[in-house]
Amino acid sequence: MKLAIPLCCAAGLLLAAGCALAQPVYRTVDANGKVVFSDRPAADGRALPGGILGGHASAAQDEGNAALPYELRQVVGRYPVTLYTGEDCAPCASGRSLLVARGVPFSERTVRTTEDVQALQDLSGQGSLPLLGIGAQQVKGFSEAQWSQYLDAAGYPKSTQLPSGYRNPPAAPLVALRSLPVTPAAPAPAPVPAAAQRVAPAAANPGNPAGIRF
Repeated sequence: MKLAIPLCCAAGLLLAAGCALAQPVYRTVDANGKVVFSDRPAADGRALPGGILGGHASAAQDEGNAALPYELRQVVGRYPVTLYTGEDCAPCASGRSLLVARGVPFSERTVRTTEDVQALQDLSGQGSLPLLGIGAQQVKGFSEAQWSQYLDAAGYPKSTQLPSGYRNPPAAPLVALRSLPVTPAAPAPAPVPAAAQRVAPAAANPGNPAGIRF
């Protein structure tokens, strides 16, 4: 049986959830060579920061949010919005259009590679798209009514209040892999001149003065 949750209760749930997902995704490799995604770095500090889950703002996004109206900036600070999308995903496009139409500042994380999919499953418990993060709240799949309900509960305005020229940061992969330095290949040995490839004459043999070879 499903229970209907009033908007006021939904807002309370959003607040109670805190910022559990507003944290980096760490990519580590265990002793067996298995790649593991977690919200905590490895004990030896060798974890590589991967993507971002739950609306951790980048420096560029923080700078852009500074130009927002005060009330909207407060909402963004409490409940940052992150949209997780994939390629050729019509519901993802519909969800993005809804956020843009309402003037909701958001960051977008794309799920394309196998490691992106694994990270999404490890951190959200599912691999379907789109996924909407509002603070610590996850909304799986696109439903205009449901997304609007949660955005209303978080305090986002129903129509855009973004300043002229505001742009959301460009979409970025969920898992940003660190490029490893490439070791240059050893240079191929220089070809040996044909003259040097000639077989040196055998040393003189007293038992074979003519130098006959068999």
